[in-house]
Amino acid sequence: MSDSIRAPAVAGRFYPGGHGTLNEALHAWMEESPPVERRPAVGLLVPHAGYVYSGKVAAQAYRRLQPPARAIVLCPNHTGQGRRISVWPSGRWVTPLGESVVDERLAAGVMAALGETRGDEEAHRLEHAVEVQLPFLQYLDAGTRIVPVALGRLTLEDCLAAGDGLARLLSKEGKGTLLVASTDMSHYVADSEARRLDRLALDRVEALDPEGLYRTVADEGISMCGFIPSTIVLRAAIGLGAKSARLLAYATSGDVSGDRESVVGYASVWIE
Repeated sequence: MSDSIRAPAVAGRFYPGGHGTLNEALHAWMEESPPVERRPAVGLLVPHAGYVYSGKVAAQAYRRLQPPARAIVLCPNHTGQGRRISVWPSGRWVTPLGESVVDERLAAGVMAALGETRGDEEAHRLEHAVEVQLPFLQYLDAGTRIVPVALGRLTLEDCLAAGDGLARLLSKEGKGTLLVASTDMSHYVADSEARRLDRLALDRVEALDPEGLYRTVADEGISMCGFIPSTIVLRAAIGLGAKSARLLAYATSGDVSGDRESVVGYASVWIE
């Protein structure tokens, strides 16, 4: 296995930079009352903003999750660096809580499923949207192996083909792999407009309608940064037999900042 190490890029900015403070923040959200029974999921849609804004929303999904053996975390490529489909192929990702090992064999399968011939680390160097998910997974089980995937602009047909490819791959792998779509919702619109637009997108998510999600985001001009990962995860989840998607929590940055004129929306969705 390659010894490629991905050091934290946003620790101390998007989430606490010390082991103790990060663990304390996660514990407060993950163990809050009332307690919940943890169970496996096919997939999650969870936000990736700074924890002060979106951490509690993301935790509403993770606190219900039975720790998976493996997690494929798909995110948008915010930096524009690297390949259009960028899979980190091997090595380790570091956070203040420890290290997450990349599942090299599964990563090779993901690359093949997505039509890529080689891995790419460049897209991930400064990208935050996978990194902020890892402390939640590490809190549950430090042994969960990961496959980080950053995605540029893909057509609907590309997304559906990618989802079908992942479903075929994971059907052969057997149970134990979680799909995570790392996404925020509407960006920098009024709070009331964010909630209206995000409800349109989330209606399609809860209907397990990947085509409808993609088209709704495009037709309505919804600034949901991770709609491409979300479309792929929904399509793959359907192929894996998922029967439901349920919104667990929704908030906007205005709920924390008090600024309702320009907000970002955050949603947490459970797929099983």
